[in-house]
Amino acid sequence: MDLNKRIKTFISLGEFLSFFKKDVELNDNSNVLLKKHYNSFNNIVKTSYTKNAWFTEENIRNAITSISESLKEENIKKWIKTYIKKFNINKISKRVGVVMAGNIPVVGFHDFLCVLISGNIFAGKLSSQDPELLPAIAKVLIDIEPEFKDKIEFTDKELKDSDVIIATGSDNTSRYFVYYFGKYPNIIRKNRNGVAVISGNETQDELRMLGEDIFTYFGLGCRNVSKLFVPKPYSFDKFFEAVKNHKNIIKHYKYSNNYDYYKSIYLINKTVHLDNGFLMLKEDEGFSSPISVIYYEYYDNKNELNNLLNSNADKIQCLISNDKEINSCISFGKSQSPQLWDYADGIDTMEFLLGV
Repeated sequence: MDLNKRIKTFISLGEFLSFFKKDVELNDNSNVLLKKHYNSFNNIVKTSYTKNAWFTEENIRNAITSISESLKEENIKKWIKTYIKKFNINKISKRVGVVMAGNIPVVGFHDFLCVLISGNIFAGKLSSQDPELLPAIAKVLIDIEPEFKDKIEFTDKELKDSDVIIATGSDNTSRYFVYYFGKYPNIIRKNRNGVAVISGNETQDELRMLGEDIFTYFGLGCRNVSKLFVPKPYSFDKFFEAVKNHKNIIKHYKYSNNYDYYKSIYLINKTVHLDNGFLMLKEDEGFSSPISVIYYEYYDNKNELNNLLNSNADKIQCLISNDKEINSCISFGKSQSPQLWDYADGIDTMEFLLGV
């Protein structure tokens, strides 16, 4: 299967996934692919919550919509253009074992895409937290282009027969991955978080968008903001006012359990914190805060802040700010809509796969 066919197939997949932004009614004009797969796929979207309560229908639709946007023709062609001279039509396909995380819905899709577009074989070890969504997407992809059938497999077994390994997990599991997979060409990802730098000049709309960066997927994603850097002094009144539209998040029992637990800990230990009834802010030098808590740290010098951020780059997945003096930042509200070229941990997965 040549590169153009692979690209066209994923463009068609993106068009199919675009119908799942919300629940829709099919009609006689719906295309054949949609008629064949819509009900079964939509059922998984609507029932995954019963197996993993973090995977609400809204969050799954958010994730699928983000994928469908990334698979638009102009995005794929812009992404591939960088590597076009490195694709080798005579390259022998490698079996790429991919150990996937399950913190947010379909979080392993980008690796799935990279492995298949690069012409390799995808051998995915699914997370028990997300066992259905990617296989359902793969089923549609294979129906669009049957040649992918021999290029995709999912397994619960070890990935020792793989030629290459891509594994994503926590700092603890990464040590396990290094031990077992160190002899293979590999990408092993650790825990990272989103960080936002507040200048104090943000509009309420920008702070509302920051709320999306914090609360989407309940804050479980590696691109969710878990740490704020704020100028000294800074009042959080405008921030709390801007994010109050997320107050219903406390009605989710797992999120509420986290909130109640950490609130109790802070109160018992007399830990100073701010609390708006569904989110707590705690001054802390750490980068990875618990669910329902955001860490914050004061700064008073931009150069020193940039140096601090650079020295902690291995803890940061993405940096959000409207301050032009802050290096390599993206706009508020964009953390959960990465482009195809926004690689996890800053490691170019496609470059790696084309070189093994």
